[in-house]
Amino acid sequence: MSASLEAAATGDAQAASPSKSCPSVPLRSLDELWFQVAGTRCNLECIHCFISCSPHNDKFGFLSLDDVRRRLEESVAFGVREYYFTGGEPFLNPDMVPILELALTYGPATVLTNATVLKSDWIARLRAAEDESLYCLEFRVSIDGPTPELNDPIRGERSFERSMRGVELLVEHGFLPIITMTRVWDEADDQRVLGQFRETLRKHGCTRPRLKILPRLQIGAEAQRTEGYGRFDRITPEMMSDFDDRQLICTHSRVITDRGIAVCPILLDEPAALLGDALAESARDFPLAFGACFTCYQYGAICTNPTSKSVE
Repeated sequence: MSASLEAAATGDAQAASPSKSCPSVPLRSLDELWFQVAGTRCNLECIHCFISCSPHNDKFGFLSLDDVRRRLEESVAFGVREYYFTGGEPFLNPDMVPILELALTYGPATVLTNATVLKSDWIARLRAAEDESLYCLEFRVSIDGPTPELNDPIRGERSFERSMRGVELLVEHGFLPIITMTRVWDEADDQRVLGQFRETLRKHGCTRPRLKILPRLQIGAEAQRTEGYGRFDRITPEMMSDFDDRQLICTHSRVITDRGIAVCPILLDEPAALLGDALAESARDFPLAFGACFTCYQYGAICTNPTSKSVE
């Protein structure tokens, strides 16, 4: 890593922290490798998006099939066990289907999508690719409520209808999507909302609903919609005492972007989160100096697929 990057990371961390001391965590193992495959380009403009993706945001660009192939080959030596593909909306990338076909020759793959632009021939190809692979392909579909009335004010007009058509298409081809939703309702309403969501999904052919609630990340568009993190919404050294830091995604994953390797999928807009150009450069301690780190501390590895702590 260059001295200039090291200085930028240290300075930004100190500026973000409420005190001079800030806990850091190591990259203990590179279990998951993420690809910001659509950059920050999305066909929707969700008002809670933590990296403010939109049809007009080109801060981060697409990754090509050759970009992904090179990083997949690089990842083998690090023992990566799982691959994630995100954006923006991944299926805006014209290489998305061949990218997933290629990834399935390396390991299990998950694609995070709003499902509004899926096409039958794409999903048929991916069904065939998974059938021929030793590994599984997961679809995580973002829908922020079981009705248009709850979802569409957040994600855009008719987005619920279009996403549910995408869910139907996935189910028709034998996939069992994970539905992820940001909690835009009171926490006390969780069980009511989840029950309504299960019923809605069953009506659309998804007889085994898989649901994952995500906390709000108070950065990007969400900071404008409600509020950003307060000065003291930070992790302190005392909070890390006896805490299992493997619950934090930064201890077991990194993100490939067109601008280099980032520490996690959440902090892309932070200059200190870009750690270099090679995976070996990114294998260093990272300071937990940001408000979003505090949310991850509270809720665990929120970016990865559901575990026993998730709502099924």
